Amino acid sequence: MSAVEITKDTYLQWFESMLLMRKFEEKTGQLYGQQKIRGFCHLYIGQEAVVAGAISALRPEDSMITAYRDHAHALAKGVSANEIMAEMYGKATGCSKGKGGSMHMFSKEHNFYGGHGIVGGQIPLGAGIAFAEKYKGTQNLNVCYMGDGAVRQGALNEAFNMAMLWKLPVIFVCENNGYAMGTSVERTTNMTDIYKIGLGFDMPCAPVDGMDPVAVHNAMDEAAQRARAGEGPTFLEMRTYRYRGHSMSDPAKYRTKEELEDYKAKDPIEQVREVILKEKYADQAWIEEIEAKVKKIVEDSVKFAEESPWPEAEELYLDVYAQQDYPYIKD
Repeated sequence: MSAVEITKDTYLQWFESMLLMRKFEEKTGQLYGQQKIRGFCHLYIGQEAVVAGAISALRPEDSMITAYRDHAHALAKGVSANEIMAEMYGKATGCSKGKGGSMHMFSKEHNFYGGHGIVGGQIPLGAGIAFAEKYKGTQNLNVCYMGDGAVRQGALNEAFNMAMLWKLPVIFVCENNGYAMGTSVERTTNMTDIYKIGLGFDMPCAPVDGMDPVAVHNAMDEAAQRARAGEGPTFLEMRTYRYRGHSMSDPAKYRTKEELEDYKAKDPIEQVREVILKEKYADQAWIEEIEAKVKKIVEDSVKFAEESPWPEAEELYLDVYAQQDYPYIKD
């Protein structure tokens, strides 16, 4: 039995949130080409259902942590487009005060813990956040995202072992978009069903159609119920696809145009749009209204970033260590 039912409002929210992710990322790509955004930059275009379908099955109090393809996750958790765009510009008004850039989005207020540039580095951190929730006796859980390349890191095995041993409330999600940078899954392992890694730890695990927000929602809902009941972690392999290269410097010549078009035919935003119109949840006028709303949000975020100040020089020395008073330490 689903704890969080899918309703008309769910579909409407999916459409708006995924469209915002898509248009925000498209604008990000344009700005990167104009050198407004610098450094590394990884776009989420095509993978939107993996986050949108998860959020609809979770609570705001649940935390999320991910790798460096993190703009959409931050948006979904409620971080404003203004703060995210300003962060990519390196401005002081960014969600990480302009110090993190594209790969290191954080918001304690929204229970979003990054954005991590070290491949697989976030996996044990996700387990640790879940441990804290269990220790404090809350009903909250952590969702820990990783890519198909990160599952080859040894830290995953250590984190999975402890998560099962201590029955931690964490949902491990592999966003399998088929390629670790430019290397296909088939070239890295003889076991292409990544979810089966969970079997070695007796961890509940399953493959999920990551292009379908309904499938994502249902899988996440089941895993969340298990975590809140004290039954421990789940490992879900979300089979998805990125339409763009690994990063802005990647022309993605390692895959065929036919492969890309096959996935675009299953585009999650178009799937949801079709259901909304077919079931008469809303009409074309509503669709156009949301498109205009999203366009303005993105445009406003660019204006906000452009007009925001750069960090002051002394910011270099702040936030390096926790600012805390210890009575037993004398100056």
